[in-house]
Amino acid sequence: MALRHYTLDLSLSAAGKTGAVGGAVDSVHSVDSAAIVPGLLSVFDEQEMTVTVHDTSGHGYLATLVGKNGRLAILRVHSHGLVTIDLQCYEDDNLAQIDNLLNALEKKLKVLLNGNITRIKRLPALVRGAKVDRYWPTTDGRMSEYDIDRVVYEEDSAYQNIKILHSRQYGNILVLNGDINLAESDLAYTQAIMGSGKENYAGKEVLILGGGDGGILAELSMYIDQKVIDGCKTHMRGTCGNILDNLKGDCYQILVEDCVPVLKKYVQEGRTFDYVINDLTAVPISTEPEEAMLPHPHFRIPFGERSGIEK
Repeated sequence: MALRHYTLDLSLSAAGKTGAVGGAVDSVHSVDSAAIVPGLLSVFDEQEMTVTVHDTSGHGYLATLVGKNGRLAILRVHSHGLVTIDLQCYEDDNLAQIDNLLNALEKKLKVLLNGNITRIKRLPALVRGAKVDRYWPTTDGRMSEYDIDRVVYEEDSAYQNIKILHSRQYGNILVLNGDINLAESDLAYTQAIMGSGKENYAGKEVLILGGGDGGILAELSMYIDQKVIDGCKTHMRGTCGNILDNLKGDCYQILVEDCVPVLKKYVQEGRTFDYVINDLTAVPISTEPEEAMLPHPHFRIPFGERSGIEK
């Protein structure tokens, strides 16, 4: 059963704080928790929640409150002017009651602090432990939430974990090793990686590295994971059309292999291409060799001119 986690945070102005001796205050003095806590606890008491106060060794006020249906609240008044309330409940709880409780806490805090709030922030519930995960981290450490309602495909290949998730807004989404790669609605990505219409591929020899979703090939020989092909040709047809139904066509061939050994082979053979399009997953392509950073060589790939692949 999934858990819903609500948060309510308030930052106080200097007027909402008191010094150690109760005189004039500034930003380094502590929050007067005695003026805040009783009123907040009265709200929890109306919900029949039992309070336990914890020793913080001088670091503000901390209490946990347990109520019916497994509800849990954490009230903390930090000494530097921050009040945080965390509220957890199960997904089948009475969500209207939970919303009313949060509204009552927010209203009570505004009354108790008499306008001495510089910032108040209440976020939508974070759903934890759901059957279908809708939170996905970005490569720069942020978190994105999607309206994902089901998993339509999941397989482990020799190279990676492959998921295709359904989103009401974006269509089916390809996820490789926990990284979101492409959705059926991401035509702009495919167009950008191909040069946004500035390049003419007619009659040219093009090498696509990665590209297992088939989007680039559908717009235009690629080296990809067979299980990615299997999932995308069934569940990502908005991206690839029918191009992945066959591994070889009149003007293309798909090689289901690790592209690094193939690239090394092409280097040795002196083979050249008019274009090399890098659509690899989480593998950086740099302009300088950095063998110490990765277990395989980087490749320097000039774009937009006929060239070999250089080590």
